[in-house]
Amino acid sequence: MKTFNLHIQSATQYVYADNVISFVGEDSTGSFGILANHERMMTAMDYGLARYQLQDGGWIYLGLPGGILYFANNHLYLSTRHFLQDKDYQRISKGLLEQLLKEEEALRELKDSLAHLEQEMFRRLWQIGHLTTQTV
Repeated sequence: MKTFNLHIQSATQYVYADNVISFVGEDSTGSFGILANHERMMTAMDYGLARYQLQDGGWIYLGLPGGILYFANNHLYLSTRHFLQDKDYQRISKGLLEQLLKEEEALRELKDSLAHLEQEMFRRLWQIGHLTTQTV
């Protein structure tokens, strides 16, 4: 069976796998698969799970917050901010959900902080405007 090489990279991690039979991922158009000798392609991956199958038949699951996928010359390159990798689907799904919840909480905290900052700026602008009209 024909195989290809896979390179997964983030700011702090790098994984190389040879003898990859297939890769399954998802972009904005939906789910897609890549086999050896695929034509050159590039796409932006969506947040979620992807997977690849090694020649021994085992699947390895990837949890990622999106990324850029590039396939050329029988090498697949996947670049992302960070990723989780595991052979166990349940464990990777749980890890991805936990990661998503942490990111949602951080985003909520950021939005709350920005709302507080905006309110404080309006209060100070009102005070400046109020002081200016009193001195005139």
